[in-house]
Amino acid sequence: MTSEQTPETVPTVVERPRRLTYAAVLVALEGLALVVAGVWMLVLGIAGEAGDRQQAVTGGVTLVVLALLPLLAARGLLALRSWSRGPAVITQIMALPVAYNLLQADSVAVPAGIVLGVVAIAALVLLIHRETTRALGIRGPGRGRDEDEGPAADQRAARRK
Repeated sequence: MTSEQTPETVPTVVERPRRLTYAAVLVALEGLALVVAGVWMLVLGIAGEAGDRQQAVTGGVTLVVLALLPLLAARGLLALRSWSRGPAVITQIMALPVAYNLLQADSVAVPAGIVLGVVAIAALVLLIHRETTRALGIRGPGRGRDEDEGPAADQRAARRK
């Protein structure tokens, strides 16, 4: 075959919208906060400083495992994977009641509740923005499954070649 007969496939580079990057960073920060809190609980439980050692260790392991959801979602958002928006949105929805409970406490937890609430709402707004959904190749309800719409579809088509 000559070079005239062989079509050159040039991979399409999709530029990630800034809003999507910000959303991924916020989701990753939440995941890192869960890891830090889980490790802190584990250390307290293992050191015996917690009231109930078994409960502290179980809570710490649970937080570390729960941190995988937002961390994987953030990685998927950065890689423009459409599946990643669902876990990211679920993480934000789960964070809102936690923020509310922290706001109800009469302690130093109130500022943490304010920060968590602001981060969760900001991340939700960024995740449902039109640019974000378009970059991830997510179509609204009632739309057809056109494979040739949006930058993520272009990237998928380039990978198939």
